[in-house]
Amino acid sequence: MAEVKLQAPFTKETAKTLKAGDTVLITGTIIAARDAAHKAMTEALARGEKLPVDFTNQTIYYLGPSPAKPGHAIGSAGPTTSGRMDKYTPTMIDQGISGMIGKGYRSKEVMDYMLKNGVVYMVAVGGAAALISNCIKKYEVLAYPELGPEAVARLTVENFPAIVAIDCEGNNYYEEGQKPYKEI
Repeated sequence: MAEVKLQAPFTKETAKTLKAGDTVLITGTIIAARDAAHKAMTEALARGEKLPVDFTNQTIYYLGPSPAKPGHAIGSAGPTTSGRMDKYTPTMIDQGISGMIGKGYRSKEVMDYMLKNGVVYMVAVGGAAALISNCIKKYEVLAYPELGPEAVARLTVENFPAIVAIDCEGNNYYEEGQKPYKEI
């Protein structure tokens, strides 16, 4: 396990260098999108429409922020439970994403699809939403503004903290991290 400074967006080649258990500090831009946005994008693709954002090499943060206080880019910015996006994830991986950030477990189908496509899954600490918001320097709605906090948005981040939960080789830190405690 290593501490990695990561510039976003990043390629799948970079994603493949990350290992389960690595702590990362992300600087650059990531895309925020949650359940409603994923549903809207999946439905748009099914209708043959082009997405409003090019997701090639992007990292999606499963986020529905609270309103910003005066002088801040964003309000509380904690991760949403990732499993809620699992039914949409293969479609989004097909759009070229290189990473995802959320919290919690992923389905076997999603993990298999990640492995096949070289995509990394990172987690952010759910209880640290107010602290995470300090790492977000800019919040810009890109699509579906009618969805409010679930709109697709670009986040400019500086030293955004995350942990690699599932790497591109299929190693799962949720499983590996628990092993020492299960043997007691």
